[in-house]
Amino acid sequence: MSESTWYKTDNVAKVFLATHNRRDTRTMRVGCTLTEPVNPELLQKALYNAVSLRPQFQVRIRRGFFWHYIETTDVMPVVSEENGRPCPILYGSEYNGVLHYKVSYYGRRINLDMFHALSDGTGLFEFFNVILVEYLKLAHPDSMEGVSAGSGASDSDLRQDSYRQFYGNGERKKIQTSKAYHPIGRKLPYDQLQFMEISMKFADIRALAKEAGVSLTGYIGALMVQSMYRDMPSLMHKLPITVSIPVNLRNYYPSETSRNFFNSVNIKCRLTGDEDIAQIARGIDDDLKEQMKPEHIAEQMDSYQALERLLFVRMVPLMVKQPVVRHFSKLENKTVSFVMSNMGEIRVDDRVKPYVEGFSAFCAHSELFFTVFSYNGILKLGLSSAYSDTRVIKNFVRTLTGTGMEVTVNATEVIR
Repeated sequence: MSESTWYKTDNVAKVFLATHNRRDTRTMRVGCTLTEPVNPELLQKALYNAVSLRPQFQVRIRRGFFWHYIETTDVMPVVSEENGRPCPILYGSEYNGVLHYKVSYYGRRINLDMFHALSDGTGLFEFFNVILVEYLKLAHPDSMEGVSAGSGASDSDLRQDSYRQFYGNGERKKIQTSKAYHPIGRKLPYDQLQFMEISMKFADIRALAKEAGVSLTGYIGALMVQSMYRDMPSLMHKLPITVSIPVNLRNYYPSETSRNFFNSVNIKCRLTGDEDIAQIARGIDDDLKEQMKPEHIAEQMDSYQALERLLFVRMVPLMVKQPVVRHFSKLENKTVSFVMSNMGEIRVDDRVKPYVEGFSAFCAHSELFFTVFSYNGILKLGLSSAYSDTRVIKNFVRTLTGTGMEVTVNATEVIR
């Protein structure tokens, strides 16, 4: 990587670069718990191997006059023992590093944190899988022989700005937004976030969704909507509870990029208090099915991408652009009550399974964000919350345990 190259940030990265802060670091984390303690020396060697296979993340973000840009770097990552919160600061004036990702370990756990301007959840997990497989190849060479890591995509495909590549497939339409309900509790002090992991048997939660005749996404979304409504002051019942669901655009376009390539669809739920979980979930499913039609996905992507292509926007200096982006991002946040990212089932090679007990996934957010995924028969929610009060989460868990389901909750300590 001796020859320096650079390229422009993608459309979504520009928002993350303008809006990150000490609380909402715009950092994602994925991790796994092994069946044995992590060997730090082997993990460091595995990371070097992974970097040679995925050099796309060996970059640093620089400020230009009109936009940020990404530049390759020869600085190599160093594995460290985990200390501090998940999803730490990985960019900005308070960050002393060069690379915008970090690999850490603690006991049997391996973590990969990454600044969201570099990639989305799909790219993050693909890179993590390369690191994991390379580590297990070193730790168990006999049983891991022949196991491949990564998608096999070319370097140019992995670096592709797919927003720019596929722009122009849809009809641009104005996106209608409205203010949504937000929990009224105080935010945590000192720019903290509360991280929680809620675990249950996948078969149990799937059975409840099947009984209600709805999808798992709809059912879990409805549980959270109802939990939030139960904590909602009467005077605010007229506001919708809006769930934002990220959509992987690789399912709609022939892209193998490791950079950001997703949209978010917003589902508005207006409740009277008489609805049960099944009714709320059916409304979410119907709305989601309509919004995820290919023509609507293309319309939304083109509507967001179009602004960047306006000449007067391109010619405005970065120091002027960023406050404007922050302002409109705050307005956008007011239209969303919580974010639910469904990662589906995590699948690994059969030869990897004996060494991996489970996975975890979190994303920093200024409000309420949770990932949903399953592995080896266990469904987990990785939740990050900026709120001091946990009543909404208690409502969510109590509704599940009220059905007789066994639910486990782990949480980080915070100063209240």
